[in-house]
Amino acid sequence: MTPESVMSIGRHAIEITLMVAAPMLLTALVIGLIVSIFQAATQINEQTLSFIPKLVGIFVALIIAGPWMLSVMLDYMRSVFTGISNLSG
Repeated sequence: MTPESVMSIGRHAIEITLMVAAPMLLTALVIGLIVSIFQAATQINEQTLSFIPKLVGIFVALIIAGPWMLSVMLDYMRSVFTGISNLSG
């Protein structure tokens, strides 16, 4: 196992992690921005106001993007497990 192959596997793992986490993180970011604009416009300074919309939004994003996220993770794990035999020797 060469250092280049270790770096390649690590880089690919980080890319997959970012791809899988992106739908939920972007949903939370957009909902947080919308709630912040609403709070600034109405001068309501309640810290817990953004919790429920974010929770619902992330749940919806997980339902919508869940099958895609699962297929990406399964493809990655399949490639890792099939590549184990190539890494030895």
